[in-house]
Amino acid sequence: MKASLTTDNLLGSSPMQIATHPDTTSSIMQTEDAYLLRSYRKKEIALARGEGCYVWDLEGNKYLDFYGGHCVTLLGHCPPPVVEAIQKQVGELMFYSTLVYSPARAAATAELADFAPDGMKTIFFCNSGTEANETALKLARKHTGKPAIVAMEGDFHGRTLGSLSVTWDLHYREPYLSSMGPVHWSPFGDADALEKVVASNDDIAAVIVEPIQSMAGVTVAPPEFFQAMRRICDAHGVKLIFDEIQTGIGRTGKFSISEWFGMKPDLITLAKSLGSGVPVAATLVSDEIADAVEYGDQGTTFGGGMVAMAAASSSLKMLREENLMPRATWIYETLRDRITPGVAPHVVDFRGMGALIGIEFDQPSGPIVKKLFEKGILVGGSGNPNTIRVMPALVAGEAEVTRFADALLAVLGDS
Repeated sequence: MKASLTTDNLLGSSPMQIATHPDTTSSIMQTEDAYLLRSYRKKEIALARGEGCYVWDLEGNKYLDFYGGHCVTLLGHCPPPVVEAIQKQVGELMFYSTLVYSPARAAATAELADFAPDGMKTIFFCNSGTEANETALKLARKHTGKPAIVAMEGDFHGRTLGSLSVTWDLHYREPYLSSMGPVHWSPFGDADALEKVVASNDDIAAVIVEPIQSMAGVTVAPPEFFQAMRRICDAHGVKLIFDEIQTGIGRTGKFSISEWFGMKPDLITLAKSLGSGVPVAATLVSDEIADAVEYGDQGTTFGGGMVAMAAASSSLKMLREENLMPRATWIYETLRDRITPGVAPHVVDFRGMGALIGIEFDQPSGPIVKKLFEKGILVGGSGNPNTIRVMPALVAGEAEVTRFADALLAVLGDS
């Protein structure tokens, strides 16, 4: 692998000079490293195209993508119906705000409302998961007139200040604590502890939860925990927010994971898979909360834009017409049967739901992620140093699932 160049290496060079040969991986790396604010440590590849479960770099190397760019490409890369809908919309009208009505927005609204749980068919469109969570937190606070939120230890909800305030990892929160509202913390999966927190504080507007804590290592809790959450919130006049940025849109085999639990929250936030890679997010709002919202309480310039709406409506239509959600359960069960804890070498746990999977090992996962990459397979790490995250597209077939399982077992057999 070539070493990434830093700004110090490029002093005296103009952006155009650095990108003299924009079709090379090294020039692309140089330009991004010189001018983009640091965020993630990147894999030293430049991806040029994608199709289905695969992506290709500039050198033509092909990778099986079981990471999906942070759990985004639920329908695979460049799903043809979505590409066609976006291209058509771009040629007609790229954007106008929600000041006007729009055929594209009406279509996306109807598709999403058709999937939404009964009593939660009011929608606010925005641009990203953290915005959707901010919207839910604002609506809950205004509706109840209370300032505080209960969040779960281990949760990740976003990086803007409101969502960051309910994100557990202190590494993300600490520089901004003085700017954050009141938050009470409760252990994920512990209903008794949640009851004590809610009962002992009269300032709570809402409880927010990631139903599967993805970044924490795909941490799960039983349905009984979420059913207890509903009862606790009802008993104390507290709203319940499900952050389904990753679990939503059918990744677990149901449109909302709450369907598996036999209950409903008051607010559901969606993003990642909603636009097949085009930035779009939504907050689903209960009838009770929606009825109390007044004009001007919420607003957005780019939320509900036409291109994003074309992407969302075509993605949802493809999900429905091709009956893809049941494939999530098939993917999970097929991989679990091959990568069995206690049987597969070094595997101590296989958890998650549908196409959101955590595999925990008895050793650090970093070298395993690297060896899979060398075999042409993309997966992700997590906040648990021994756990990888596997998030395939629902269009993955037997060939892709078998290739991943074979490659992982081969890597583990050599470890």
